[in-house]
Amino acid sequence: MSYRTADSFRTVTLDDVRGAQKMLMGIARVTAMEGSRHLSQLVGAPVHLKCENLQRTGSFKLRGAYVRIAGLLPEERAAGVVAASAGNHAQGVALASALLGVRATVFMPKGAPLPKISATREYGAEVRLYGHVVDETLAAAQEYAAETGAVFIHPFDHPDVIAGQGTVGLEILEQCPEVRTVVVGIGGGGLAAGIAVAVKALRPDVRIIGVQAAGAAAYPPSLAAGRPVSVENPATMADGIKVGRPGDVPFGIVGALVDEVRTVTEDELSTALLLCLERAKLVVEPAGASPVAALLSDPGSFEGPVVAVLSGGNVDPVLMQRVLRHGMAAQGRYLAVRLRLTDRPGALATLLGVLSLADANVLDVSHVRTDPRLGLTEAEVELHLETKGPAHCVEVGEALRAAGYTVIG
Repeated sequence: MSYRTADSFRTVTLDDVRGAQKMLMGIARVTAMEGSRHLSQLVGAPVHLKCENLQRTGSFKLRGAYVRIAGLLPEERAAGVVAASAGNHAQGVALASALLGVRATVFMPKGAPLPKISATREYGAEVRLYGHVVDETLAAAQEYAAETGAVFIHPFDHPDVIAGQGTVGLEILEQCPEVRTVVVGIGGGGLAAGIAVAVKALRPDVRIIGVQAAGAAAYPPSLAAGRPVSVENPATMADGIKVGRPGDVPFGIVGALVDEVRTVTEDELSTALLLCLERAKLVVEPAGASPVAALLSDPGSFEGPVVAVLSGGNVDPVLMQRVLRHGMAAQGRYLAVRLRLTDRPGALATLLGVLSLADANVLDVSHVRTDPRLGLTEAEVELHLETKGPAHCVEVGEALRAAGYTVIG
């Protein structure tokens, strides 16, 4: 769903982005640019991380939200603003509104993570929980805007929002003037479009590569069709780029200025998040890790120096736990197995002895004795193991089978 107004069709220019940069002075942080030795070795050229995960509210969204709300007429500000978001945009609108003295109402899905709901409220917005998916929440926010006269603040489909996000591009050129490639995640397209406007205007030789989650990749078919098309039931852990349809305004810019859009898998996203945490010491949400996932998936295809934009760090602790485990499994550092053994005293201790000899660290054990599938003298055990890589996983499985155990999965 797209919220279109008359000024939604204005062209976004370098002057717009520069004006946004002046407006954001003292409001948005000039976030750090960190080098990554590990990624540089993989790519064979310098790789820098643009840390928007360290921005106020934990993502780049404050930039666009502030510029959009600051540009409202006095009578529009008096009517208040409304937004719909599962997290990052909600917090950006809430803080921007508080800084500008504008009343904000934010609709969030009922299943939104509690830390994001709490943060949005703490920034001063009224939070209303509605619907179970973002499309339902978005419809409720637009209905509220129509009923009350509040100005709807779209997360990506407005020129002012794109200009605000484009200030990231200006900072990249200032902090890494020798950059040859910028890699950025794409959901609706506001951040990628803004960066492309700024970078291509000043350095048309710089290559801009967008990254989407494979399960929510609306841009490749849209670019092929020449118009925004919807992806039904987008599915990805990266909720920050889980958008079923490109925005009309950013789509035109992305189509004209972004050189390539790639997709990454869930395994690649979780591995990238784990790498950011372990190697760069940075907490990054799955959407923010998508550029790193692209670098890991095909490191030899990027011309350096490369800047990867870590767009956000607002990750729910419960999701973080699952994603880290997923990332460890993708790297062969985590193994879950089920097997059957004879239900007798000492059987579990014998099994654990086999695993100890195989040098596998047992994280969790689940022991089931009563199940219709099991024989009278059988028990089923599910083990969660910490391992040392794919080869070690194979060795552990072979050790169990050699000891006479039937591995079910």
